[in-house]
Amino acid sequence: MSKKVVIIDYGLGNLFSIKQACEHVGYSVEISCDPKKILKADGLILPGVGAFGNAMESLSSKNLISPIFEFIRTGRPFMGICLGMQLLFTESEEYGKQNGLNLLNGTIVKFPDFNLTNYRVPQIQWNKIFPSTRNSWAETPFRSIKAGEYMYFVHSYFAQQIDDGIILSLTKYANIEYPSAVLKDNILGIQFHPEKSSYEGLKIYRNWLK
Repeated sequence: MSKKVVIIDYGLGNLFSIKQACEHVGYSVEISCDPKKILKADGLILPGVGAFGNAMESLSSKNLISPIFEFIRTGRPFMGICLGMQLLFTESEEYGKQNGLNLLNGTIVKFPDFNLTNYRVPQIQWNKIFPSTRNSWAETPFRSIKAGEYMYFVHSYFAQQIDDGIILSLTKYANIEYPSAVLKDNILGIQFHPEKSSYEGLKIYRNWLK
């Protein structure tokens, strides 16, 4: 029997490409904002495209924050992608201070204006990911990925002031090295888009619930 994945529908997310990626690797997938369905999932995904404050407001208005917390307490796999990763942290500086879910300690900040031809904000490009020196990719959803593999990024903000112990991968943009993925217990946060990162990105979805 295939694993059941629920993708949270709160109005800001790249839902259907994530659904297709998960189905491609053999999961049964449903897009839903129903807390009952969320709590029955084998794996839960929080997607996200857009502004941090709008996303938190939407999660709150749809009464989705409590089900997310309850699901995570079960120990089952949870994944936040792009803005969905950023929402896991304490706060964001996007359009003034915005409170996040505070599942992970850290602050979301904007890339500076680099004034360099090859480095624009937002970062929209393929970029490399490398393991953190503190954490191996063995026994994680990244275990099939080679160091220096390219993944697809679209973002203006990144996480900082976080615990080195949760950093799964690092990426460099201009002169800034930042966490492109984090892992704490059953919580996986990914700044890039695995579903848009070709075969290597699909490996992450495939490994996630194994």
